[in-house]
Amino acid sequence: MTIMKKNQIKTVKGFNEVLPPESFRWRLVEDKFRNLLEGYGFAEMRLALLEPTELFSRSIGGETDIVEKEMYTFSDRSERSLTLRPEGTASVVRAFNQYSLGKISEINKLYYVGPMFRYERPQKGRYRQFHQLGAEVFGEASFYQDAETLVMLAQFFQALSIDGIILQLNSLGCEDCRPAFREQLQSFLLERESLLCGDCQRRIKENPLRALDCKNPSCREVVVDAPQINESLCGDCREHFSGLCGLLDDVGLDYQINSKLVRGLDYYTRTTFEFLAGDLGAQNAVAAGGRYDRLVEELGGKMTPAFGFAIGFERLMMLAGDKLGPLSSPFVTLIPLDEEALRRLFPIYVKLNRDAGIATLGLQQKSLKSQLKKADKDGAKYALIIGPDELEKGVAICRNMQTKEQTGIAFTELEETLRRLYQD
Repeated sequence: MTIMKKNQIKTVKGFNEVLPPESFRWRLVEDKFRNLLEGYGFAEMRLALLEPTELFSRSIGGETDIVEKEMYTFSDRSERSLTLRPEGTASVVRAFNQYSLGKISEINKLYYVGPMFRYERPQKGRYRQFHQLGAEVFGEASFYQDAETLVMLAQFFQALSIDGIILQLNSLGCEDCRPAFREQLQSFLLERESLLCGDCQRRIKENPLRALDCKNPSCREVVVDAPQINESLCGDCREHFSGLCGLLDDVGLDYQINSKLVRGLDYYTRTTFEFLAGDLGAQNAVAAGGRYDRLVEELGGKMTPAFGFAIGFERLMMLAGDKLGPLSSPFVTLIPLDEEALRRLFPIYVKLNRDAGIATLGLQQKSLKSQLKKADKDGAKYALIIGPDELEKGVAICRNMQTKEQTGIAFTELEETLRRLYQD
């Protein structure tokens, strides 16, 4: 238990730092993500944290929980309404339009890594400042792109040795076929309005599809018998979804079709999906996304088909756990036992780290016992010990931290010997 000192300032509730050694694990996962996506032709984009509030009210939808309840929105000194980004897709689309990326390349494959912000109750794996890994593809309308992205995501989870992930799919149709389904669902909900929560009652006229995504138990019970959108799909949407499922079958990627899957954002069309993990409780989506072929145009650009996803980093790390393997360890820890030994070891420390690229720690003037204990905890392979006796003899003690064997190395041969041990 951490005891707070009087007048000590602490973090805002729901805003958490990531400290070592967990930060090393985060970087390991980020590197795996970057390497995988760049192998598929994606390039990284660094997004702005603050956006005009209008970006999210127009893209996400004014009737969504995010816009109505969860955004960190405020006015700056120029009375502009600004919002800390609650998700990444809208920001990527804004940048795609602002910098005319569609003119630079016909197909744009972009990814991002970074924090998002939503004012909601902090809970397991969900914080007010949370982090996402995400990617978007612009300019490709084919279901082949949908399939490639889903296969890539499954490959990412496999690279992290995460098992038990379930892929759920649905099609939300398009502007041609969704209106008919919307009317059917609206009529169904109006007949059962008294059984719905206040939010769903209010949204029946504006956005009835949101009732399918509601987590309220009474609403979930009501929509069990609701009309299914796959019965209303037009020929093109049906062909798109069938083609996607066929490709996933061809490569052996298992999936479930969930006709109630709509996601919590208004911009999705056709394919929508979630990767679910049973270890995360009720809020068990670790990755989600889909197709949004109208959003670029709705935010002021040209008609551009698009497909994307986001992964909740905190939830991902809960699933990965110890499966990430051991963290990187120093090769050698340098242990000086007095000031003169510290002076003698410093040039070796610099040369090993700077010139040879050998991970080297130490140079703390503490007791031998405590420094050996730390070297063992850090996972160092060797410890190099120099004290008054070693200075007098001109010979350092090199201790193998695994076997506990100790050998003497002449000062004149220290650097060469450590380089040779490192290469072996």
